[in-house]
Amino acid sequence: MGGRGGWWRGKSTPAKVETYTRWSFHTFPFIEVATFALPAFGYVPAPVNWILFLLVSTHAAVAAVTASLTLDWTRGRRPLPVRLLWALGTATVVIAVVSLAVALHGPRGADNGAAAGTVFVGVLSFGIGTLALAVRGTRRMVYGVLGAAVGAGAVAVPAGVSAPGAAVAAGAVVLAAGFFTFTSAFSVWLLNAVYELDEARETRARLAVAEERLRFGRDLHDVMGRNLAVVALKSELAVQLARRGRPEAVEQMVEVQRIARETQREVREVVRGYREADLRTELAGAQGVLTAAGIDCEVSGPVTGLPAEIQSALGWVVREATTNVLRHGDAARCAVSLRVAEGRVTLTVENDGAPGIGSGSGTDTAEPGRGSGLAGLRERLREVDGVLRAGPAGSDLFRLTAEVPLPPDSVPEQAPAPEPGGSPRPVPHPVSEVTS
Repeated sequence: MGGRGGWWRGKSTPAKVETYTRWSFHTFPFIEVATFALPAFGYVPAPVNWILFLLVSTHAAVAAVTASLTLDWTRGRRPLPVRLLWALGTATVVIAVVSLAVALHGPRGADNGAAAGTVFVGVLSFGIGTLALAVRGTRRMVYGVLGAAVGAGAVAVPAGVSAPGAAVAAGAVVLAAGFFTFTSAFSVWLLNAVYELDEARETRARLAVAEERLRFGRDLHDVMGRNLAVVALKSELAVQLARRGRPEAVEQMVEVQRIARETQREVREVVRGYREADLRTELAGAQGVLTAAGIDCEVSGPVTGLPAEIQSALGWVVREATTNVLRHGDAARCAVSLRVAEGRVTLTVENDGAPGIGSGSGTDTAEPGRGSGLAGLRERLREVDGVLRAGPAGSDLFRLTAEVPLPPDSVPEQAPAPEPGGSPRPVPHPVSEVTS
């Protein structure tokens, strides 16, 4: 998907929020120049108007670079640009004082003083708001705004501004600088919150995999621990009987052999149950976890009556597709449909967060054997003579389709799909992380 839409859709949700935040701060310099520098050409005669314009433009450019580098610092990608912050602070003070001097001692006109005074307040406000990006702690931000307001009043009075005028300037700095400081603080908080939520979602998926591995370990421990203890006891008894020349030793070893074979059978059942996926459970789990992630998920079609091996293969498809919709796409809607017609069962998963499955780390890369991603799914479907197709289905849709032929004597019941209020699993197990 090329073009601007593809560039935007290819980003994750945190990356989109970060891009929006950065471009918001990149518009601030244009707002500063348009609001405080350009009006000077209509009220202040040359060359003073050009001086104010160049000073404000320089301040806006330094503020833009500082904001960009400081946002990188908030994300831990670079050190705090201390020198640039000092340069911005110094430029803010110098330009504010120069604009105040122009307002008081520059060329006189109808609105000369008002225009230069507006530059004084605007430069201080934008400067303090940008510097707030490097401040952690609400109290320090409040102190910064109040300090700028007090400093503005303290500079204005000795420069010849009346006490009421200095109070008005200080109040204007409090309001404007407070607004830009709040904007900066809220933007950083929102950006960090989005990244933390995304990391929490990844952690939840990893915890689900860990829980499944623990369950598998407990099952193996229950089977192997009990039976091996019996094998050890009977083997010890057989040794004692054999040393005494008792014929019962043979019976004990026969029993050990039987227990070993029984243990082998039980281990196979545990592993088979671990590898197989129940289609109804996977559909309910997919609907539950996608809904919890804010994705509108609709499941339709018959579920019951399908052969166990087909349900298992399709269950793995649902599990992998759901995992990839969560991890690699930015979907708002996902539809899962199951259709039985002409002796074939077709499972279709569509989402509007293209590229969805098949992107990122969930692509067609798989190790030999039962792998992960599309290659692993194709291998599982191949065992039941099924096929898998995946790819874009329009400008913003990604469609995954799995088709499996039904045995001649298999006629599934037309039962409804799992209800949204069922008991979904906490999260589907990512195929890419569960060892088969």
